[in-house]
Amino acid sequence: MELENQEIQTFVNTVRSLSDYDFTEYSDKSLKRRLMKILHDYHLTTESLLIKISENPEFLERIVKDITVNTTELFRDPAIWHSLRYDILPDFEDLSTLNIWHAGCSTGQEVFSMMILLNEMGLLERSDIYATDINSDVLEAARKGVYRYRFNVGYLNNFDAVIKENPRDHNIYHNVPYSKYFVVDKVRDNIRMKDYLLNKPVYEKMDLVTDHNPFDRVFDLVICRNVIIYFNYELQNKVFKLFLDNMNQGSVLVLGVHETILGPYAAYFKKKFQAYYKK
Repeated sequence: MELENQEIQTFVNTVRSLSDYDFTEYSDKSLKRRLMKILHDYHLTTESLLIKISENPEFLERIVKDITVNTTELFRDPAIWHSLRYDILPDFEDLSTLNIWHAGCSTGQEVFSMMILLNEMGLLERSDIYATDINSDVLEAARKGVYRYRFNVGYLNNFDAVIKENPRDHNIYHNVPYSKYFVVDKVRDNIRMKDYLLNKPVYEKMDLVTDHNPFDRVFDLVICRNVIIYFNYELQNKVFKLFLDNMNQGSVLVLGVHETILGPYAAYFKKKFQAYYKK
């Protein structure tokens, strides 16, 4: 079943009339794909979906979460973490406090990856970690820091590539045990992050489209990977302005490997390595 543009627009207008959520400027392609999956998974037509979200606020909230959920993993895209370790984070070693914002943190593996890396660099104690997402369910998962072992076991190779190995000097190897940061329980099929990592971040629900910075500070490092790819050009620029207004001079914005800054806000950043430095 193929969705017509008018059906998508009617859904967007209905959600906006019933809640504070606004998908007006989401990527048409991404929104269409997610809506089609929702209709298939819930065995609904567009008409019955609209009726159900109009009559049931809890179902509306569930549908919004289905649309906004993003997948993540430990040390996703190791090349970016290599750049963070050897190119970007060393510039912040002299700061008394390093303020980091993970925007669109999903279930938190990226947040824990950052804390593990900071700890290996001796920067964790001097870092304040903040994380936001529009989806309250994934924020709760991030707070718990418990992940399925069998799903994540393959990503432990990413841990090895970033934490144990040095791609710029293959003679260097750091024998860092997983148990330093999390407990692996194969019987219960879970990986549980250590308490000192669980207690570090501050999480807040936030819609990058409509909300202001929920934290009383500006940031030295903003991580927003694989989020703006779901937004159209106009919405991307709104988010870039939000970041720009809440970053210190010389601070860094890291996007996903397939994301870039286009349009008017490109002039305010200089790309270097895997990052955009605020001019």
